[in-house]
Amino acid sequence: MYTATVEVDEGRSGRARSRTGALDMALTRPAERGAGDTGTDPEELFAAGYAACFRSALGVVARRRRVALGEASVTASVTLTSAADGAYGLSVELRVRASGLPTARLRELAAAAHLVCPYSRAVRGNVPVLTEAVGSG
Repeated sequence: MYTATVEVDEGRSGRARSRTGALDMALTRPAERGAGDTGTDPEELFAAGYAACFRSALGVVARRRRVALGEASVTASVTLTSAADGAYGLSVELRVRASGLPTARLRELAAAAHLVCPYSRAVRGNVPVLTEAVGSG
């Protein structure tokens, strides 16, 4: 359906450039980020992609179930972790907000969105994902 291609030189301290030219940004190690530094890091990029993808999946699920989702947002927090063996990993927290739905209904939609979202499917069984739903009560 679609392939995105991004080239990175110099790893976490380099530059990311997409083949389309829409993405061209400096990468910065979080520990080295200073005031006024406009660089980003892989975890921020992953968080942006996951949040956007999950919000779209939430909309798909709501439409399929004929539920008016209304104004909704997804905030993704991605944490770089380390294991005892020295390997690195990730953990994700998704905060799903929709003021026009009861929290219980929003939880149902979010659970269904995990089955549709390509990011959720890609990380399932390998990356812990905690999902919090905040609705109208």
